[in-house]
Amino acid sequence: MKRVLAIACVLAALGLSAAHAVLPDEVMSDPAKETRARSLSRELRCMVCQNQSIDDSEAPLARDIRLLVRERIAAGDSDAQVIDFLVARYGEFVLLRPRFERQTYLLWLVPPLLLIGGGVGLWLHTRRRVRGQFKPAVPALTPDEEDRLSALITDGTEGERAAPERPPSTIVSAS
Repeated sequence: MKRVLAIACVLAALGLSAAHAVLPDEVMSDPAKETRARSLSRELRCMVCQNQSIDDSEAPLARDIRLLVRERIAAGDSDAQVIDFLVARYGEFVLLRPRFERQTYLLWLVPPLLLIGGGVGLWLHTRRRVRGQFKPAVPALTPDEEDRLSALITDGTEGERAAPERPPSTIVSAS
């Protein structure tokens, strides 16, 4: 019984992973062109959903863009021409992965630079700590505190400590 349930779960997971919003009437008759259209539609952002590709989105605008991609491919445009056409029409935001251009340098370079900077900072911190250069700030004892500490240390080393005057069950507040 467990084996049948496990097989059913695996088949359901495989079936769900292949779910796309492409409708049967959108599919091109040429398999090579359809493969190109599907790969392009995975790179284009749905302008309504904004976090899905048009291949996964069921929004009417995503369907229109999918049909437009298929029309351009059927007209003989290359993948780059289709992308350029859609960028000219909808702007750079239509791309799920923006191009590496002057306007997007920060978008592409800040995350790796932050990661590298954090790694260097962690390495320097660890190195300083190992060498002993990093010392936590410990306040110095006052002369009165030093005398009390030395008295406590010498009292504890001269034999057994005297029994406490109060029973251990009493609670003394230190205010």
